Amino acid sequence: MSEAAKSSQADAEMKPVVVKKYANRRLYNTESSSYITLDTLADMVREGRHFVVYDAKTSDDITRSVLTQIIVEEEGKGKAMLPTGFLRQLIGFYGNSMQGLVPSYLEQAMASFASQQEQMRLAMQQTMGTFFPFKVDEVGRQNVAMMERAMSLFSPFYPHDGSEVPRPTANQAAGQAVEEELATLRAEIEDLRAKLAASTKKAGK
Repeated sequence: MSEAAKSSQADAEMKPVVVKKYANRRLYNTESSSYITLDTLADMVREGRHFVVYDAKTSDDITRSVLTQIIVEEEGKGKAMLPTGFLRQLIGFYGNSMQGLVPSYLEQAMASFASQQEQMRLAMQQTMGTFFPFKVDEVGRQNVAMMERAMSLFSPFYPHDGSEVPRPTANQAAGQAVEEELATLRAEIEDLRAKLAASTKKAGK
C-alpha cells in the first residue's frame, strides 16, 4: 500500500462517523447509508469508532445526550456499573460551584483507569506466556468444551441447541454413552495436566 493510500485510510479512520437523528427518534448512519440503533452506537464505542450525532432538523450536535441515552439503556439491561451513591454525588454537583471542574476530573480518572487496565492486561499476557507455552485462549476453549461435556452428563437427553432428541430405549445405551464421555474427559484432563507439568518444569530451569 502506498503512503498516500495509507494516509487516506488513516484519515478515514480518524474522521468521525456522522449520525443523524430524526424526529421519530430513528438514527441514520450517513457512512453506511442505513438506519441503526443505540445498541449499534454502543458497539461502535467499544470498537473505538468515533462518531457525532446531529439533530436532522436543527443540525445541533446532540452527541452528549445520545451517549447519555446509551448509558441509560445499558444500565436498564442489568449491566449496572454506576453505584447509587456515585449518581447522587454527580447530581449534587449540578449547579454547584465545582460543576465546571467535574468533567475534566472524570475524564482524567477514566483515562487513568483505562491505562492501568491496559497495563494489567499486557502484564497478564506476558506472565501467562512465560509459564504456558501454549496459547491461553486455546486452554480456555478446551476448558469450555470440557465443561459443556461435563454438564451434558447431567442431561444426556437434551442437546445444547435446545432441540429435543429421542430418549434411548435401553438404560444400557445411556450408560455406555456416559462412560464414553467420562473417558474423553479423563483423557483431556490428563493432556492438560501433562502440558502444565511440562511448562512448569521448563519455567523452573
